[in-house]
Amino acid sequence: MLTGMAEDDWATVLRVFAASCSRRGAKGRNDRRLLEALHYFAVHNITWRALPAYFGHWNAVWKRFWRLSRAGVFEAFFDAWRL
Repeated sequence: MLTGMAEDDWATVLRVFAASCSRRGAKGRNDRRLLEALHYFAVHNITWRALPAYFGHWNAVWKRFWRLSRAGVFEAFFDAWRL
């Protein structure tokens, strides 16, 4: 990663992200790894297929991002983070 966050910052980010996510669906997903994958995707300006295997299969990451985007989770996340 080009930038790093302290564990306290990650705890805050994950708490806000979890609060903005739907209560339905699988609960065993790793939210931090998803957010790190999105950060990697944006910082390195790559295609989804070029995501390192560490983040999981690129299509699974993309599908989760797409579903969360359509549900308005990221807008709620950034609104909550801004406050």
